[in-house]
Parts: sequence; structure tokens; C-alpha cells
Amino acid sequence: MELNTLLKKYQHEFAAVVPFNWQSDKVLKLDLTAGNPDLHTIDLNDTKVFEAYLFGKIKQANAVCGFGGYMENRYIYQKRDHFQHSDESRSIHLGVDIWAKAGTPVFTPLAGKIHSFQNNDNFGDYGPTIIVEHELENTIFFTLYGHLDLASLNGLFEGKFIEKGQRIASFGDYPVNGNWPPHLHFQVISEMQGKKGDFWGVCKPSEKDKFSIICPDANIVLKLDEKFYE
Repeated sequence: MELNTLLKKYQHEFAAVVPFNWQSDKVLKLDLTAGNPDLHTIDLNDTKVFEAYLFGKIKQANAVCGFGGYMENRYIYQKRDHFQHSDESRSIHLGVDIWAKAGTPVFTPLAGKIHSFQNNDNFGDYGPTIIVEHELENTIFFTLYGHLDLASLNGLFEGKFIEKGQRIASFGDYPVNGNWPPHLHFQVISEMQGKKGDFWGVCKPSEKDKFSIICPDANIVLKLDEKFYE
């Protein structure tokens, strides 16, 4: 069964990944594309300035968090060397971001085992990252948690069993989290392609179709209310 279909089949069984209630809490969808004029007026390489902008928007909306990003063509990566390549820059976001204060807890949506973990310590990268391996109906897939705090990596080892709904991490702060305003990058991956502790979270526009199959919409697992998500 296609992973996208399988996830939808079991969607009602997934535990919450973050401590917010999508039905009762107010959340703000953030636009990080070139179509957002605000992004052209601030220094996106200055994390403190970028954080003030994002969290100012969240506070203004009286929301508990901001979110968005799956397959969004993001302007914000144009200012970070990590995403620049000689042939074509990466700008298509493959996960869903949840923007909230550092220290926000992170939980696993279903049982699994630690596939791998590492600190991707580059400007614009994931920072501390955990990847968990899951299985449904004999289908193996993975969930990735990026931009964590360093303490989230303590006590981990490959193969460690993780229970459904178990707290495994916390949102990190910059500069530890890859120099981003505090948020969780959550991504679903069908095959790791030999990678450990890391996986592409942003792809080139020309590779969008390929990666949409490898990385189905993480919103299916997060269960963000459809009225907020397009």
C-alpha cells in the first residue's frame, strides 16, 4: 500500500507530536514564500530579527504557535548558503514546521525505534536531529525531528524502543538549532536512501515530484485541522 494511503488509514490512531490542540487552540499559518512582502524588508540571516518577526506575528494573532511549509517554495532559503548549489538552489520545503518557544516538548506519534541521530551543526541546517523508524502493515517508514536542543540527543542509541506518545525531544534555541527561530521541523520519509541522522528537508524545485513521493505530507500524521491547512 502506498505510504500516503497507509498513513491516512491510521491517522486517527496517531498521538500528538506537540502539546497543542488543533481543534481548540488558535494557530497561525505563516507564509515564508517570496509572495510575502514582509520578508523582503528584514535581514533573514539575522536570527534574532527573523525570530522577532515570526513570533510577533504569532503574538499579534493571539495564537499558540505558527505552522506551515509542506511543499512551500520558500524565499527564506535564498539568504542561507546551506541551500545554494551551482546548478539549482533548494527551496521546496519537505516537512511541516511548527514555530513555538524553545523548550516545547516533542512526542512520537506512534511506537518505533531510533533509526539514527546526530547534531547537524551548520548555519541553516537542522542542528540536533532525531529519526525514528516505524512499521505499519509491514511497511517501514520514518519520522524526522529537526531543530531540537542538544539534551534531546542524550541517552539515545540506534535501535532504542520508543513508545507511542513518548516525549523524545524539545524545541531548541539558536544558535544550537541550526541558527533558526525556535521551531520543530517534522517530516515523514518512506526510505532513508542510506542516510543516517540527516535527510533532505528542502529540495530543488525540479525534484519536487520525486520528493513528494519519498516524503508524503507530514500533516497527515500531525492532524492539523484542514481549515488551517491547504
